[in-house]
Amino acid sequence: MHKTLFDKVWDAHVVETIPDGPQILYIDKHLIHEVTSPQAFAELEQRGIPLARPEKTVATADHNVPTIDQHLTIKDALSRKQVQMLTENCEKHGVTLYGLGHPYQGIVHVMAPELGITQPGMTMVCGDSHTSTHGAFGTIAFGIGTSQVAQVFASQCLLLNKPKKMRINVNGALRENVLPKDVILYIIAKLGTNSGTGHFVEYAGDVFENMSMEGRMTVCNMSIEMGARGGMIAPDETTFEYVKGKEFAPKGEEWERKLALWKTLKTDKNATFDVEYEFDAADISPMITYGTNPGMGIKIGERIPSLEDPSFEKSLKYMDLEKGQDLVGQVINYVFIGSCTNSRIEDFRIAASQIKGKQKAKNVTALIVPGSQQVAKQIKEEGLQDVFEAAGFEIRQSGCSACLGMNEDKIPAGEYCVSTSNRNFEGRQGPGARTFLASPLVAAVTAVEGRIVDVTQMELA
Repeated sequence: MHKTLFDKVWDAHVVETIPDGPQILYIDKHLIHEVTSPQAFAELEQRGIPLARPEKTVATADHNVPTIDQHLTIKDALSRKQVQMLTENCEKHGVTLYGLGHPYQGIVHVMAPELGITQPGMTMVCGDSHTSTHGAFGTIAFGIGTSQVAQVFASQCLLLNKPKKMRINVNGALRENVLPKDVILYIIAKLGTNSGTGHFVEYAGDVFENMSMEGRMTVCNMSIEMGARGGMIAPDETTFEYVKGKEFAPKGEEWERKLALWKTLKTDKNATFDVEYEFDAADISPMITYGTNPGMGIKIGERIPSLEDPSFEKSLKYMDLEKGQDLVGQVINYVFIGSCTNSRIEDFRIAASQIKGKQKAKNVTALIVPGSQQVAKQIKEEGLQDVFEAAGFEIRQSGCSACLGMNEDKIPAGEYCVSTSNRNFEGRQGPGARTFLASPLVAAVTAVEGRIVDVTQMELA
């Protein structure tokens, strides 16, 4: 039987298939953070159940943490309590924790790959929807709810129905200044936010094969934004080179043994998918969203469509925009470069290349938030911090920051923010905040110009 990449990884982890029912799937790695783990730990306590395999669990603090003065006591009482409970629960149950102050602390979907915790062929879960990020390594990775977090704690397994399979092929050469973020925003705009419902997506074709691992993570990260359970890309030499030598990557003979297995993780030639799409790379341009879901995106320079739909009109009303409007020239007062989508060193190198020798616009507050302590260290060592600070950008400490309104880095009500994050829902960046999703390049140029500009019409670095 010819198998897809998804089939190969899924089938290798099936513990038992219930007749005419779901399957029991073994989980290789369980990532946890301070927001969705306390209730799950409490359930174990109430039922007197120990953690089945604490060595398979890795924890960090990211969502609620401040990005200024992380060495001080967290001001917000709820955030402080959640981080404290994570620390106490990890100590009690023998779980490895990279908390505030630890050199490995960071956004869970940034620190796990950069440490070699994420490896090809794994099954990985986390109580966080953007766990799909790790699929960039040829991994089945997806977000789970709190009750499922408890289920993995107790058994290292999950009871699941196998999703359907989708393949999205993008072939050809990308235009200049088109980044991985533009590719996934383009796909979601074309297919819609519910197009992937019930499916696991495999991204295939020249465009993904030529992407860096950082770029692949950006694409897989946003698979959830089109309703998919997750997304994955077949591991190749780019993957192996990225993983090799990482802190927790296999070494010596174990590396050779696992590498031989990883090289088999690709879709068989005659394998079939439930749904398949084809896109031409030449049709993709720098993108920007205009509404309140990631599917409401257009090429920069295009006009907002004119649709007769109550939810569409409600979205434009929230954003204070009009049908047929061109976003070029729209004044922007906030720019956020960070989140689990775009806070890796590659993202900051791109942003710095557009900022070097320039100044941010006087009307703009520009935040640079590394996804981990490791990335923060790289920013400093490579001289990027000097570039950002000279241009008037604010460098923060690692965390989810202004991606979501769960910490102090909120965008004020009514203000527009060009953000490299993954969601532009109502109130996502704070009550009343209005979000335009874009690539790090577009965000950096916006910060300098103080308004949205058509980067295809500019001479960029």
